[in-house]
Amino acid sequence: MMTSLEPSAARRAIVEHTRRLADAAVAAGPAAPVPTTPGWTMTELVEHVGQTQNWVAEIVERRIADPAALPAAMAALPADPGAWPDWLAAAARRVSAAFSDDALEAPVFNAAGDERTGGRFWLSSVLNESVVHGADAAGRPYDVDPLIAAPLVSNHFAMLTSPTWAALRSASADAVRGTGQTLRWTATDTADSWFVERRPDGATWRPGTGPADVTVTGPAGSLLLILTRRLPLTGAEGDVALARHWLDNTAHIAD
Repeated sequence: MMTSLEPSAARRAIVEHTRRLADAAVAAGPAAPVPTTPGWTMTELVEHVGQTQNWVAEIVERRIADPAALPAAMAALPADPGAWPDWLAAAARRVSAAFSDDALEAPVFNAAGDERTGGRFWLSSVLNESVVHGADAAGRPYDVDPLIAAPLVSNHFAMLTSPTWAALRSASADAVRGTGQTLRWTATDTADSWFVERRPDGATWRPGTGPADVTVTGPAGSLLLILTRRLPLTGAEGDVALARHWLDNTAHIAD
């Protein structure tokens, strides 16, 4: 049984990880570089997260189902870094409140094009942004609740194998095709394990265990940050080059 994303826990985590991001960004300063997202400053990181949260909130609040009707305007970042914590907190509260139980099942546009409802897709996406970019801002070992991290690993694989990824990130989708090579990612602090097979027609994933060409083991939070290339690869046994190739060609940077 895979760990599923519990909506109330996800809503709380969005607010908490956004707060942690704001605190770290203010402490670092607006011009500080973000080591895990080369070329970004803390100003750009804060702007990206706050704008994304407000943008998604509008999509869900308005129950937008047509991608042609997606919001065009983005929220303005306050010029004063001292106002960033309140601005981010308001964005996090707004988007969390938008994910009511009704909204999660409403006919909202799903940018991944997979079987999830739009509300559930956006909840996972915003949570992923908050957690992964929170780790970016922290710039040091970063704790993620395994009950939050494990569903985000599932979301990560769902994105990488989605119709939208194949259409918009075709170089990545093509690079991870294969002839039956297998990778297993196993969490040590939950009962979750993710089995990836590289097939000629594209990579697939499923919950489960079994023999694999390479197995990567670690806490769910570490696996999430390894998969999103915020931490170096550790805990790999078997064909380590296969795991490195996967990471090198799946740059899902929550953008």
